[in-house]
Amino acid sequence: MLGPTLDDTDRAIINQLQDAVPLVERPYREAAAQLGLEEDVLIARLQRLLDAGVLSRLGPMYQIERAGGRYVLVAMRVPDPALDRVIGIVNALPEVAHNYLREHAFNLWFVIAVEAGSQADAVLARIEAATGLPVYAFPKQKEYFLDLRLRA
Repeated sequence: MLGPTLDDTDRAIINQLQDAVPLVERPYREAAAQLGLEEDVLIARLQRLLDAGVLSRLGPMYQIERAGGRYVLVAMRVPDPALDRVIGIVNALPEVAHNYLREHAFNLWFVIAVEAGSQADAVLARIEAATGLPVYAFPKQKEYFLDLRLRA
């Protein structure tokens, strides 16, 4: 099944926002102005692209390590009866950026983001203590970047 047809404006939005989301109080207003659009038009188009599945998420990606922070991918083996309880504990932590389930022995995966790299071990220890289950940390070794440009 083919997705929605993208017009030149949709392609321009996707191309521009890959380069940078302005770090200002109203980033959509500034991005819209750079595209020759009104802020509400940009927001509506982005929502349409998200709703249609053309985009899965939108937001800036920061090199947290350059600011002294750290991202860590974490996996857990959570028995099915404990899944809702453990997900609730994990989701309640402000350091958890996002999580997802997999059909695998390691069925719960999530990312922690901390302001100081030294905080990661403490967060992982808190999760183990609160859930009673071991956590398996996978620190980032290499970063890959995908740059997708849409032509008219």
